[in-house]
This record gives sequence, structure tokens and C-alpha cells, in this order.
Amino acid sequence: MRKKQQQVTIKDIATEVGMSVSSVSRALSDHPHISEETKEKVKAVAQQLGYRYNALAAALRSSRSKTIGLIVPRISMPFQAAVITAIQNRLQTFGYNLMIFQSNESPEQEKKIVNLLMGTQVEGLIVSVTLYTKDYHIFDRSTLGNVPVVFYDRVPIDKTCHKIVGDEYTGGYQVTRHLLEQGCRRIAHISGPLSCSIYLQRLSGYKEALKEFNIPYDESLVYFHELNKENTLNSCQALFSKPQVPDAVFACNDTAALAVLEYARTKNISVPKQLKVTGYANDSRTEISRPQITSVEQFPHLMGDGAAKLIMDLIETQDLNNKSYISLTTPVELITRESSSTIPTRHKKD
Repeated sequence: MRKKQQQVTIKDIATEVGMSVSSVSRALSDHPHISEETKEKVKAVAQQLGYRYNALAAALRSSRSKTIGLIVPRISMPFQAAVITAIQNRLQTFGYNLMIFQSNESPEQEKKIVNLLMGTQVEGLIVSVTLYTKDYHIFDRSTLGNVPVVFYDRVPIDKTCHKIVGDEYTGGYQVTRHLLEQGCRRIAHISGPLSCSIYLQRLSGYKEALKEFNIPYDESLVYFHELNKENTLNSCQALFSKPQVPDAVFACNDTAALAVLEYARTKNISVPKQLKVTGYANDSRTEISRPQITSVEQFPHLMGDGAAKLIMDLIETQDLNNKSYISLTTPVELITRESSSTIPTRHKKD
């Protein structure tokens, strides 16, 4: 047996077993025309020599990497983690792998990741854009060539594209209507930047519910910023320093809702008696907080599964010249808990 080399190639294995390079390649890839005995022999020699399969080289030879690139804002978000799991599970049923990158809310980093993924021969891209992405040229067909892209959750504004989104308008409307039905009339809205599609839609739903109850839209009750704890506490400080304080806060994610609860505790504001609080996303923290937090279930598994199915459909049909784009919407469900109501209910979008 030859001495193990630092980097063993298929040619080295072919020399060792006395076969052609093409036959060894087929044996390693379990080609049906190669006998099981030959496959076992080739794989045993490959293991002894320390051979490692080079997926990139194989992709270059076949033009099929069987890999999808996924770009998310932050992997640590509970919603994104659930979507990623659903995407990966579905892609595996097609025999595809997933390469995951996070943009960290940086449009520049997002562009770098796209270029990197294109260099690794991915067959498709699934993307949830950053809070601040405004230039979408990096995702144009002229840039990506024959590589399809599917956007989900946070999608380009005013750009036609393949996408799957949650029913954010209905979510915003249902939360606000619920608070109005509880008797609230000064509902603060703490939201993310309006450069992001989901917050535009939730704001629209908030405004529509106010309109139905003949409540004027009050800009002094509305704040837009990244929805982290520090920013939310600053918004609460500003809201409760006004002569007229809010009787409810509609926070556009659960991290912000938890921060509102913390602020209320420090100021001895009773929730829900004096202040009603709602979040959005229904992550696990909403059920273990005290009081439990009213939130909106987004069904991330449906969005992830739908995104994976859509990208595979685009890859398999290869109909990239079709100018029609596919837009899918997943449902939302308002789940009321102690933070806004003493009688929990569920309001599901039909």
C-alpha cells in the first residue's frame, strides 16, 4: 500500500486499485453500473489513503453542486432558527445541502456573501434581507445568471421577485383591534425601521384598526428603531415622560415586548391593569414571562418549508425567462395572554 499523501486524489486511488479514473469516480458516487464488490473495494482503498471528497471540484465538473445558499439577518433570532430548520429538513428530501450565512444587518456584508456563494457554485439562493437593504441589484438576474433567488419574511420593497411572506398586515391589524376591544385608546407602536417590509405592513395594519375605531393616528406614540432591549427601554422612557401616557404598547417583536414589561416593573406600572402589552413572533419566552405575553404566531415552519419548495421548483423547471413571479403568503394567528387580556383567545387568519 502506498504511503498516505497529504492530499489524495481520485487518480491516486485509481493507480492503487488498477482501475480507470472514471470508474473510480463512479464507484465513489455509487453509480448503479458499478458492482457492489467494486464499490466496497474502491471505498476501502479511499479510506486507507485518507481521500476526502471535494464537493467544489465535483460541482465544477458536473455543474450541479446540490447546494442552496441561505442568507439570514441573524441566526440567533428564534424565528430565523425555526425557518432554517424547516428549510434544511425540506431540502434534504430533495438531496440538497444548505450553506448558511448571516448578514448581521449589514447590506455590505450581504453583498459580500452573495458574491461568495456565487463563487461556490450554489444552485439557488434563499434570502431574508437586512433591515437597511435598499439596493437589490446584487440579486438581479443579470448578476446571478441562471441561479434563482427566493426571498422570505423580509423581502425587497417595490421590486418584483419570488417571495414568501407572512400576513404582516393582518397581524398588525389583529393586535391593534384586540387592544382597542380591551378598551385601550392610546396604543403606542414600537416598530422596526420602515426600510424593512415587515414593519411597513404591520404599521399599515395598526393604522387600519385605529381608523375603524375612529382613533386618530398619533405620531408621538410611534417609534421606529432596531428592536433590541436598549432601544425599547429608551422609547418607553420617552413615552412615559409625556403628559398623556399610553394605555397599551404594541411591540413589533417579543424582545421589545419583554423590555416593555421590564420597564413597567421598574416603574410600578401594573400589566395588564394599567398597561396592556403585546409582542410579535410568539417565541418561547412569551409563555414563561410573567405575565405571559400576547403575541402573533407566524408559523415559521410553514415559511421555511414553502421557501425550500419554491426554490426547488425554480431549479427543477429552470424557467428563469418567465417574467411572472411567484408570491406566497403564510398565515398568522393572534394568541392573547395575560399581558393584554384576562381571557386567552386565539384569532387565526382564514
